[in-house]
Amino acid sequence: MGINQATVFLSDRLLEWLNKIVRSLGGPGSVRTNYVLIDYENVQPGALTVLEQEHFKVIVFVGANQAKISFDVASAIQRMGTNASYIKISGNGSNALDFHIAFYVGQLSAAEPDAYFHIISKDTGFDPLITHLKSKKIFASRSKDVMEIPIVKAANSKTPAEKQAVVLANLKQRGSSKPRTVKTLSSTISSLFQKTLTNKEVEAILKGMQEQGFISISDTKVSYKLPA
Repeated sequence: MGINQATVFLSDRLLEWLNKIVRSLGGPGSVRTNYVLIDYENVQPGALTVLEQEHFKVIVFVGANQAKISFDVASAIQRMGTNASYIKISGNGSNALDFHIAFYVGQLSAAEPDAYFHIISKDTGFDPLITHLKSKKIFASRSKDVMEIPIVKAANSKTPAEKQAVVLANLKQRGSSKPRTVKTLSSTISSLFQKTLTNKEVEAILKGMQEQGFISISDTKVSYKLPA
């Protein structure tokens, strides 16, 4: 399977949707668009209802030999309207669907470089792509299930321990691009929770990580010793 076979054109619907998103980008303080690209050959999620929010844009990639999708997925896509779509892969071949996902990430990130891209798949073959995207300052991650998306886990976390776990997972995903000052780390935590935390809650998370040895603070600088 060559790269050329994976070069497909955006559908009219997706182009219209993409242009609408670009025109409607908000200013400072607006919520970052989170694209969720689902490898439906590999994962058949049953909880798409958690993505029925304005800042999520969902694309379900369906394999050439998959004759149907589940009622729950179809129903969720219908309710999300222009915020969701599906793409049927037109040909067979090793990694054909993976190449399609990579193509669309490239198209969408070029149009909206500040967006976050969540690939939903158990296929670790996506990890080199994720690493490359991060090296280009594109926000991206792979999750095995929709419920493992960092922003979803953040929204569902209730206790301080759960919130801290979400922050630690996010920091580990950032590799070498972790925040290096208290100010930027605090801002990162606030953004991760969609700016719903108070300053005291953010400070409590920082204090908890410091007390457990996950971070060290020297003046305004932060260094890390994250759990494996």
